[in-house]
Amino acid sequence: MKFLTTNFVRCAIKSCDGAVNSFPLKYSEIELVQEEQDFQPEFILGILPRLDWPAVLKVAADLGNTSLPSQLPELDISDPSNEILLKDLHTLLIETQLVQGKMICENCNHVYHIKDSIPNFLLPPHLAN
Repeated sequence: MKFLTTNFVRCAIKSCDGAVNSFPLKYSEIELVQEEQDFQPEFILGILPRLDWPAVLKVAADLGNTSLPSQLPELDISDPSNEILLKDLHTLLIETQLVQGKMICENCNHVYHIKDSIPNFLLPPHLAN
């Protein structure tokens, strides 16, 4: 599961829908792998406005990365001084793969497991309704 995906997953339990502390999920016991991908600054610039930046910061901190700016940066592809930050964001969002671990809803404490980069969102029958 790519880091970018963490910004779009939520607890699947209906009682958590809309609960403030059900997003983002908390990540623990995570094994990370870096998978090199072609650098596409245009993609990074296009996806940044769609991200919940506070959620990106929280998940990055869960994974030990506290180097991101506290506010969503306004980046310009033509400004060479932005290239380092764009590459860092590319590495985090696109190349960082969550291979094993747990995602925990802080509203209901349900644990979703990640195995072989695949998050398991199937709920037991008593929680599925």
